[in-house]
Amino acid sequence: MENAGKQIHFTIKQKYHTKNKHIIVFAGQGNNGGDGFATAKHFAKENPTIILFFGEKEKLSDAALEHYEQIRKEINIIKINTKDDLEKFHPQKDIQCIFIDALLGTGIKDDLKDPISFAIDHYNTLLGTKISIDIPSGIDPDNEKTFPKSCHADYIITLHDLKPGLEPHKDKTVIVDIGLPKKEIK
Repeated sequence: MENAGKQIHFTIKQKYHTKNKHIIVFAGQGNNGGDGFATAKHFAKENPTIILFFGEKEKLSDAALEHYEQIRKEINIIKINTKDDLEKFHPQKDIQCIFIDALLGTGIKDDLKDPISFAIDHYNTLLGTKISIDIPSGIDPDNEKTFPKSCHADYIITLHDLKPGLEPHKDKTVIVDIGLPKKEIK
C-alpha cells in the first residue's frame, strides 16, 4: 500500500496541476481504501486533504488499518454512515478539488449496497477532477460488466496491469508498477 500511495500521488501530480487544490478521498474499508489512505498521506504534505470513510475501522485489513492509524491524527477522516452524513459534506464552491475514488477495488463481488451506493451517487455529482484507484468503483475488474452504477472517473490509475474490465476505459487509464514480483500479480 505504501508503494501504491507513492506511485498514485506521483502519477496524479504528473498528470494534473495540484498546487492549491484540495484532495478529497472517498475511501472504503477494503484494500482499495487502504491505497486511498496511503495516497492521502502523501498529498497531506502539500495539499489540504480530507478522507470520507465509508466503512468500519474494525473491518480494515491489517495493512489498511496501519495506514489509517498513521494518518488519523494528521488528516481529517470523516466517517460516513448514512446518506444524511454525506449530505452535510459539500466542498466550498470557490475551491478546486481533486476527488479520489478508493471505495472498491478488485474485490467487488455483488450488487452495491449502502453506504457505497450513495457514495458513488454523490461522487458523480461533484465538480472537479475525478480519479479512480485501480478500477472505478462499480466496474467488475474481471469483465466489462458494470454494476447498476459506477464512479465516473476522468482518469484511472490501475496497479500492475490493465484489468479486463478496464478495456473500454483504456484511453483514460494509466498502469503503474508498485514493485510486486510478477508471480504475485493476478
